[in-house]
Amino acid sequence: MSGAELTEAGNELLSGLMLKPWGQVSPSAYETGRLVSQAPWLVGHAERIAFLVAGQQSDGGWGAPDGYGLVPTLSATEALLSVLRRGDHVRDTERVGLVAERGLAALLAWQRDDGPLPDMPAIELVVPSLVALINRHLGGDPLRLPSGMSDAKLAVIRSRLDSGGAVPEKLVHALEVAGDAARGVSAVRPTLAGIVGASPAAAAAWLGDPKGPSSVRRHLEAVVRAHGGPVPVGYPITVFERGWVLSWLARTGVSVDVPPEMVADLRLAIGPSGTPAGPGLPADADTTSVALYALALLGAPCPPDSLAAYETDSHFCTWPGEEGSSVSVNAHVLDAYGQYARENPNAAGRYAAVIGKVSHWLCAHQNPDGNWHDRWHASPFYATASCVLALHEFGGGAARKATARAVRWVRATQRANGSWGRWTGTAEETAYAIQILLTRENTDWDAVLRGHAFLLAAEAKADHPPLWHDKDLYLPVSIVRAVILATRQAVRTRLAGAPPPGRLPSQVCTA
Repeated sequence: MSGAELTEAGNELLSGLMLKPWGQVSPSAYETGRLVSQAPWLVGHAERIAFLVAGQQSDGGWGAPDGYGLVPTLSATEALLSVLRRGDHVRDTERVGLVAERGLAALLAWQRDDGPLPDMPAIELVVPSLVALINRHLGGDPLRLPSGMSDAKLAVIRSRLDSGGAVPEKLVHALEVAGDAARGVSAVRPTLAGIVGASPAAAAAWLGDPKGPSSVRRHLEAVVRAHGGPVPVGYPITVFERGWVLSWLARTGVSVDVPPEMVADLRLAIGPSGTPAGPGLPADADTTSVALYALALLGAPCPPDSLAAYETDSHFCTWPGEEGSSVSVNAHVLDAYGQYARENPNAAGRYAAVIGKVSHWLCAHQNPDGNWHDRWHASPFYATASCVLALHEFGGGAARKATARAVRWVRATQRANGSWGRWTGTAEETAYAIQILLTRENTDWDAVLRGHAFLLAAEAKADHPPLWHDKDLYLPVSIVRAVILATRQAVRTRLAGAPPPGRLPSQVCTA
């Protein structure tokens, strides 16, 4: 793509954000399974069943390897068992039964291995709730909980809801785990638009049946119609999507016409404790940081003081009370403070200490092989790119050794076809890897151009796997598109300033 073509693609992407303000997200086997089980009366029921049946893999499960398939396989299997138990009218009952049997076989096979599970939101609640539902279908206890997991926390939450007590705001996103205790619970209040926890499954659980509040039912119907029956795991994601898209495009200099109202809306979303990813969710440090960073890049800097609510003695938490920590969140915090200080030199001294603290924490949490892993994305290339880009810009001289180690790791993990990826080479992960390599003055152009060639071919297919963490893995379509466009712009910029030796591939245009 030439510069003009990148601009056109970027503007088209921003137009899509305006036309679909709730976001563009892939459908989820987990979330769709919950609607099949909980809301058979909801429009699109047959399409959701068909989606689950078609999505079963050759091993009988759903989802990605390394433990990521457990939650979607539990949900899809339980949903199809519910279809059979209720006697729902389906096109091919025999096939649904066979798919459910294969799902159960996959779950029993998984139990024999009982490997580690990924750090997914609410997994310690989702898994016990689904195991109990499946065992209720089958009678007895053919499925057991994974090692180290219990249903104690789930029991506490259900008891609290039954007694009218409040639950942490972040748990509303997974309200469906409460079962019957979720129905119409007074401690949870839908937004005026009928959104509950930015989750179709949570909304269906709270609604209970079609006779519930009409605003919630209309919201669910709108989500279903927007996705043709199946539903995403998190929706709406307005601020999250806009923050990430704008920051990627602006960071690398993709020349686009950003709608003024989009900038204004992003600024208005940031309150005293930051901003949530979308309506129905609690504010968090990650979305707040990326929104602040985007605003600063776009010439509308907002003081990052709202991030103080997430600061701990050593680092920044995603939200108060978080169990564990996130390197990508802290990298984005570093971006937010660093860019604001850069745009406002008079305020730089005020934020120097926190910039130094976060930089030190990120360097201390780098893995020995040079990468970083994170709780919000399945790929180490995402976490590593987040950390390297922030440290390269704002970490100072103390971060150079860490970023150099990351570059060596990236160079060592390139696949034979020029790509990078955790399970297989993907356009998204290849874009992150290229961005990391481009931070070095002595760029490995052979690796970059081989990766860029793969990126061009993979981009044309537009077949990106879900790699982002929620209750299930998901694909934020517009964000990944922005990452790829930004990477192509970054390659163009570096080529224009420092051409590599040898002949350039014809697909790379520096015009």
